Amino acid sequence: MLLRILFLTVPLALGWAQRSSIYPEYEPDGNEGFVEIFNGRNLDGWDGDTTFWRAENGEIIGETTPEKVVKLNNFLIWRGEKVKDFELKVEFRLSGTNSGIQYRSVELPDVGKWVLKGYQADLDFTNGYTGNLHEERGRKPGHVVLAQRGQLTRIAPGPKYKVLAAIGDNKALRGVVNVNGWNQYHIIARGPVMMQILNGQLISATIDEDTKNFVPEGVIGFQMHVGPPFKVEYRNVLYRKLP
Repeated sequence: MLLRILFLTVPLALGWAQRSSIYPEYEPDGNEGFVEIFNGRNLDGWDGDTTFWRAENGEIIGETTPEKVVKLNNFLIWRGEKVKDFELKVEFRLSGTNSGIQYRSVELPDVGKWVLKGYQADLDFTNGYTGNLHEERGRKPGHVVLAQRGQLTRIAPGPKYKVLAAIGDNKALRGVVNVNGWNQYHIIARGPVMMQILNGQLISATIDEDTKNFVPEGVIGFQMHVGPPFKVEYRNVLYRKLP
């Protein structure tokens, strides 16, 4: 009887060991290969309207007041280099209204100074849009949502907007956002694939196969949005160029 039990259990144990060995030892992703593109002291390397933007206490601060009103969405632009395939990690805190992190974006000097068009990781104080992958001044007049929070989409020529899969429930994912505190966006762009991670949660992604409108390269910028007075803070701005 004992031999029979051993005959049955040993292969099971070996089978379990073989199956479990397919899993490597995972570890948290770090910041290897990333460089800081904000020095924490001043806006060297950045270009924007200093009426609204300043560096203070290790943060980039954008602020409007009843006396200093934004009449047109504009951006604080990083002049270090144009980005193509890259990763960006940046922490943000918002006190009201709206802002966003622009990437692979194009300047529109005919529209206004520091005005950008392109992909945007959106954030808003009401938490209705934070996590969306937007397109400022995009394929349609105004703003276009390329992927809502909780969606993986494909943009086909036309353009046609297709849902490939659900990442999660849009309303439930509101809970990922720390509305009154600091959050981190981690943006990954490689070729037509763009992923936006918020506080460690994949929040939205798209595959942009609309060759007429896809932009593979451009600038990074932080948005100063029209609307009531507000303050937005950015810190720990880390950039990594992908091979």
